[in-house]
Amino acid sequence: MIERYTLPAMGEIWTDRYKFKTWLQVEIAVCEAQAELGYIPAAAVEEIKAKANFDPARILEIEAEVRHDVIAFLTNVNEYVGDAGRYIHLGMTSSDVLDTALALQMVASLDLLLESLEELVQAIRYQAQQHRYTVMVGRSHGIHAEPITFGFKLAGWLAEVLRHRERLNQLRQSVAVGQISGAVGTYANIEPRVETLTCQKLGLDPDTASTQIVSRDRHADFIQHLALLAASLERFAVEIRNLQRTDVLEVEEFFAKGQKGSSAMPHKRNPIRSERISGIARIIRGHAVAALENVALWHERDISHSSVERVILPDSCTLTHFILHETTSLIKNLLVYPENMQRNMNVYGGVIFSQRLLLALVEKGLNREDAYKVVQTNAHQAWNQPDGDFRALVSQDTAVQKYLSAEEIATCFDPQQHLRHLDEVFQRLCI
Repeated sequence: MIERYTLPAMGEIWTDRYKFKTWLQVEIAVCEAQAELGYIPAAAVEEIKAKANFDPARILEIEAEVRHDVIAFLTNVNEYVGDAGRYIHLGMTSSDVLDTALALQMVASLDLLLESLEELVQAIRYQAQQHRYTVMVGRSHGIHAEPITFGFKLAGWLAEVLRHRERLNQLRQSVAVGQISGAVGTYANIEPRVETLTCQKLGLDPDTASTQIVSRDRHADFIQHLALLAASLERFAVEIRNLQRTDVLEVEEFFAKGQKGSSAMPHKRNPIRSERISGIARIIRGHAVAALENVALWHERDISHSSVERVILPDSCTLTHFILHETTSLIKNLLVYPENMQRNMNVYGGVIFSQRLLLALVEKGLNREDAYKVVQTNAHQAWNQPDGDFRALVSQDTAVQKYLSAEEIATCFDPQQHLRHLDEVFQRLCI
């Protein structure tokens, strides 16, 4: 097994220097495989490994003349290696190097993303445990619905992130493929056994049936998984933004000492990190469209995908990694205001408990349509009134009093009735 380069930061994985390192890694692995099968001298491979090097500036200088990146790279490597360089790239085509090396870059990127995703898992899990019983109002259509807990909301986020972890692990396997199959993938000038040995050395699987390239459905799948992850991070960020609104203020982004929210209004504490996550997620989703358009290439290959990938792969990996860190920091340092949650839950005298009252009336024998009308009339009378008090209204309504005692009415307004099964959800997530 050829020694893997130490995994750097995400930005470094997509630099020219790291790219050329992976190219050289592939070329040396092929030489080793060729030597093991007796096609080239083992001594030449040892010389290649001892002398092989490259200079990114020199490669670009050569490329400016020859207009071919791989030829420029090989020319520069041979300037270091000398005569033994004639065994480098035997029977190969450029895409054998490019696509196999690109797989190494994608795998390295996924390793970093999975590492960062695990940090997010732990941050959400911790906050979900902390706020397991922090009661708040649930909302549908942006309107108050029924009680939940903030921990339950976070449990939903955790379940979603765990699905992403599973997807990325599966994705790592599906993109970890290489090809050493020659000009149009027929192995006309190189043995399939060389491909098998090379991929083993690089920690990859041989592609099942490459043409001159690894088909771009794999790369489109890669970008779409990142776009889906970014969409989930945006979902969390949008929820935080909504809960931070001045008229809600149930949670808030951490506001550092000395931080300022507005050049004009000193009172402002804006959810800038959440907004940044939302904006970047849009870019990543846009790249998913470009990746899909890269799938349809001419015949065994063209290079219309190449210029696109030079933008969308580094950008998508780097931006996804960045907003993963942003989201983790956001959730770790989130300010939570249970008092405001309690205040909002009881607005208009607990109209959010209307269903419990409806069901209680039905259980006591009142026709459902009639019960609905009684409850809705009182709820709407309390709704949006400065002194609206749904509980007081129903307690005084003779139509309700006919079926329910004061104690039974009070039970309808107990939020614990809505939370009694939530522990089952937490148990599923090992919280």
